Amino acid sequence: IGSQNSTAEDLHAFMTGLNERLSSDMTGISKISVQTGTTHGGIVLPDGSISEVKLDFENLKLLSDVCREDYGLAGAVQHGASTLPEEAFHKFVECNTAEVHLATQFQNIIYESAHFPASLKMRIYRWLKENLSGEAKESWTEEQFYYKLRKKGFGPFKKEIVSLPKETRDAIAFEVETKFDFLFKQLNVANTKDLVNKYCSKINIE
Repeated sequence: IGSQNSTAEDLHAFMTGLNERLSSDMTGISKISVQTGTTHGGIVLPDGSISEVKLDFENLKLLSDVCREDYGLAGAVQHGASTLPEEAFHKFVECNTAEVHLATQFQNIIYESAHFPASLKMRIYRWLKENLSGEAKESWTEEQFYYKLRKKGFGPFKKEIVSLPKETRDAIAFEVETKFDFLFKQLNVANTKDLVNKYCSKINIE
């Protein structure tokens, strides 16, 4: 997405180039990711805390409006929203944001939950250190290393995580569900089952 905020000129240039290259039998894009001041997973400080994010909502609305009005897209996609303060989320609706990425937020809830076994977390961190040290940048502290790469710890320890006692899994799931409930209301997607079913078909997987 880049390190500088996207502009309407950037968006027009990209879409012009894309449309010139699309043949008649190809389907174009429905949304587009832009930079408005965030980074994936947030900006991690040397002590492991997260830097305050200053997101340019005015720019996000401008870019979403250009997407919708000039190119018939759903709007702009906001990455790196996991570390925004709770009072900011209702603004995405006002900005006609098409999509908001929040994976890191739910990952953090799981890892930082008081119900997540400390011994399992230590084993995951040890595995990260033994197997992924080569992915660390020289400037990273140990805290930054674990925060940035612990997303890769779920796969190798999937069996252990899903095999935790039911009461432990339920307690963590409740914390995640509480956050989902908040976000659904802030992003104005509550009670939209009928709308979703109108455009999306359920696929059963055996």
